Amino acid sequence: MFEGEKMFRIITDTSSNLPTDYLRQNNVAVIPFSYYINGKEYSCVDTEGFDGKKFYKAMRLGAKISTSQINPQSYIDFFRPILESGEDILFVSMSSGISGSFHSAQMAKDELLADFSGREILLLDTLGASLGEGIFVQKAIEMRDRGRSLSTTHATLGKLVKKMYQVFTVDDLNYLKNTGRLTGSAAVVGNMLQIKPLLKGNEDGQIVNFSKAIGRKRSIEMMAQKYNMLVEKPEEQTVGIAHADCVEDAQYLISLLNKKKPPKDILTVEYEPVTGSHVGPGTLALFFFGDDSVRFK
Repeated sequence: MFEGEKMFRIITDTSSNLPTDYLRQNNVAVIPFSYYINGKEYSCVDTEGFDGKKFYKAMRLGAKISTSQINPQSYIDFFRPILESGEDILFVSMSSGISGSFHSAQMAKDELLADFSGREILLLDTLGASLGEGIFVQKAIEMRDRGRSLSTTHATLGKLVKKMYQVFTVDDLNYLKNTGRLTGSAAVVGNMLQIKPLLKGNEDGQIVNFSKAIGRKRSIEMMAQKYNMLVEKPEEQTVGIAHADCVEDAQYLISLLNKKKPPKDILTVEYEPVTGSHVGPGTLALFFFGDDSVRFK
């Protein structure tokens, strides 16, 4: 049974990186980010139709990739028909720490609510991207389908944001450095021979470099060590893995996770092009829930 509040629609952006069929089947609307390859604009609303191997090969060969944030008017145009249909909105967003799009959604919300008295638009800043965002979409679907209200769902997910740990390694820090996604002097550390950086999403949803490993295999093993140290109740959660054209590395990470503290499930996806263009080919990321202070660890 529902908790006495109006039905609501879940909306996310393409950075949530979830399979297109899954989103359609669960009535989740997706607003797309735009990206540009050598100046030509594209959007990717069908992640399953995205040719990651071709895209990341182009990046490796030097294709110029850029992205643009979603502007307020795009949110207004996307949200308005849903409000007109009588549904309230829960928008699950990419981190405000790496994109201005969340602020654009806030501006759109303020303008729309002036026209739709009695409607609700609640925004969730996940302080994450890829499955650090997508796992919250999954949880929103679960709560909605169990009859939880919009306000209850939003409040519950808001408390979980601080519990999400996001750790990843990249082949080349220049992708993050050049697009301003990496904070601090650690941006200069990475590209020495066989030195692989370890990065995470901090408490403000920004990307920070916190360690380094000698060699790719060791960097993946250190990610698994972080999981073993910090994961809470793995048997109850879906853990996320995202990769940018490095399937074998993702499989190795899965094998490590299953050795000591196997999770209930592991969802593996290829990075969609917008987020993927910032982290670069060869990126491998792991997403799981820990305790309330896990983002500081």
